[in-house]
Formats: sequence, C-alpha cells, structure tokens
Amino acid sequence: MIYKEWLDIWIEDSVRPVAKQRTYERYKDITLGHIAPLLGQYNLDSLTPSVLQSFVVELLERGNLVSGKGLSSATVNTVITVLQNSLKSARAFGQTKEYFADRIRRPRMEEKQISCFTLAQQRQIEEEITKGKKDKMFGVILCLYTGIRIGELLALEWEDIDFSQGTLSVDKTCHYGKGKDGNFARRVGSPKTKTSCRIIPLPKQILARLKALKKRSKARYVVSNGQSPVSLRSYQKSFALLLQRLKIPHKGFHALRHTFATRALECGMDVKTLAEILGHKNAVITLNRYVHSLMEHKQDMMDKVGKLLQ
Repeated sequence: MIYKEWLDIWIEDSVRPVAKQRTYERYKDITLGHIAPLLGQYNLDSLTPSVLQSFVVELLERGNLVSGKGLSSATVNTVITVLQNSLKSARAFGQTKEYFADRIRRPRMEEKQISCFTLAQQRQIEEEITKGKKDKMFGVILCLYTGIRIGELLALEWEDIDFSQGTLSVDKTCHYGKGKDGNFARRVGSPKTKTSCRIIPLPKQILARLKALKKRSKARYVVSNGQSPVSLRSYQKSFALLLQRLKIPHKGFHALRHTFATRALECGMDVKTLAEILGHKNAVITLNRYVHSLMEHKQDMMDKVGKLLQ
C-alpha cells in the first residue's frame, strides 16, 4: 500500500472517531499539505530512516506552502508527530513490517520570547477602551485581568459568569474550521486539555463593569456585535487597530495573556495559583514560561530588603 492511501484511511478511521474536531482538521491539513505531497507515493515499507530524515530537512528548508521558505522548528515537530502517529498505526494494523519513524532527529525547538505590554501601555489600552463606545472591546480588558485566551473569550457566555460568587467559568473555546462545504465556520467546543477547564475569580472592579455591560447586552455571548458573536479574525483586527491608534508597537492578542501573568507575578501571586488560573497542566510550565518575570519580581523584592539595611 502506498503511504497516501494509508493516510486517508488512518485520518478517517483512526483519528476522526476519537479526536476533537479541531485536532482532526489540523491533522488532515498537515497530511494533505505537507506529508502526502512529498511522501505520499512511497510504499509504506519504503519509508526508511534516510527517506524520513530527508523529508524533515526538506520541510526546514522549503516547507512553507506560501513562500517556499523553511518552516519553523515548532511546525516541523508537529508534522513529525502526525507522521509518527500514522506510521505507528500502520505497524499496529499490519500494513508495514517495521516502524522507522522513531529514528527521526527532530529539529531543536527555539525558545519563544514572551511578549507583554508594559504597565504604561496597559493603562493606555484600558483608558482608550473605557472612553470608547464599543462594548465588544471590553473583552480586551477582561483578558488583561483573567489571562483567558481569545478562543475562550469569544466562546464566553453570560451564563458562564457567576455574579453572586464573582467568578468566571472557562469550559469551552471557539475556533474556525472548514465545514463539509469547504467554507470556514465558527465552532465552539471543549478546550484541548482538562486543565483548561477552570474557574477564575474576578476582581471586584471587573465584576462591576461586567454587570453594567450585561444590562446593555442583548446577546448570548459576552463579546458580541449586537446579537451576533464576533469572529476571531475580526476581533484580532480590531485589537491591532486599537494598538495602531495608540501608537503602541504591534503585539499579537496572546500578549494580553502574557501581560496578565506578568502583572500577577509582579503583584506577588504564587506560581501554583497562577498556573491554575491560566489552565496550565502544572506549575512547572508556568515557571519555565515566566521565569524571567519571576526573577525580576524577586530582584525588586531583594532591592527593597536591601534598602532596609542602609
């Protein structure tokens, strides 16, 4: 059997029935866009370690389907994971004699630089949204004080906010994926991991503003255009225009989450609590990601202690 035929079978019979819709779509895009074009015509037993390693090199050098440039190490590692899973399954179902994909040498992952807004920039953003007349932009402030992701924000419904307890429940996220007709459509589903489902306590000031916003809202969702939910790309664009208007250097929407984490550490929040609020699997992930902010906070504390000795 050639690899392309097996990929089609594996995606539909082994991935689709058990994976989340978003994962299934991502795996299908990777197999169609990256794996099948370069390896699809090989017989399964012809996928030797040298063939697979050459495939990885090709992705790193010319794997970008749009520009023809190389893919990032993170993207290539994702492709390798899909490839390995498909070939493990082929071996388990007796479609190939041996499994070689575990011999692939993965590219080294580059450490991502955490990007967040300064306190002065955060205040600019909050002031601009507060004096504005677009209720939907309050979602930006909500992210700054809860650390929720954009998908979680846009899936947030009014019933997810407990005004009596002062909490916000995160148990779903939204994304855009291709439907059977090939068009992109909004989809709301459960978060990728169990720890992403969480309850976040809300600051009193944020809770008061949410109450006022709810009185004016006619929609099911907290962030909306009239009665309609807001699309992810539209909201990202609105945020980018806001930064442009304030002459703040562009940062992706995810920088709001990093900003919340940084401010929380600066205010003395312990890493375990922060990890739970962010929905991280464990505190080690949080510590590794925000160790620089944590060290800066500790240095500030030590400097204050040092002044006492003067």
